Amino acid sequence: MFNHIPYFYYQNRRMNHSNVPLRNHQLNHFNRDYGPQPYVVNIDSATKNNQSFRKALWTGGHLQVTLMSIDVGDDIGLEIHPQNDQFLRIEQGQGLVQVGDQPNHLTYVQHVQQDDAIIIPAGKWHNLLNTGPIPLKLYSIYAPPHHPHGTVHETKAIAIAAEEHHHY
Repeated sequence: MFNHIPYFYYQNRRMNHSNVPLRNHQLNHFNRDYGPQPYVVNIDSATKNNQSFRKALWTGGHLQVTLMSIDVGDDIGLEIHPQNDQFLRIEQGQGLVQVGDQPNHLTYVQHVQQDDAIIIPAGKWHNLLNTGPIPLKLYSIYAPPHHPHGTVHETKAIAIAAEEHHHY
């Protein structure tokens, strides 16, 4: 059944009571950045259980996955990533995404909800506002990575201060 998986994979995995390999998310509850090592995660569970405004889940050389929790009525904040394409996937809640070439001229406006994906090309100004009655839970994929390995911003205020300090 698992002939394509090297034997050393199973030698180094923890087993549960039924001798089935435990997935990484069952061992660690998403408490750190697991890149650049191989990693398996239930992304829906990781995203919905995240309480931080932003948390790097996995950072590699060419890609980064972050988890986000946006409070009711709050937003990610108007931003641009000149060198990074970005993929966002909403796991819980609803919002309004705005994208454009200028910060005061966001011409692409779309209502989004659970299970929607948002793709933002590098060099586009964008924002995502939580318009629902519950926290907006999403994950973001940056290519290449945008935040330092291990980034955790518990609140939006901390994230803004860190971005101003690190200029990213």
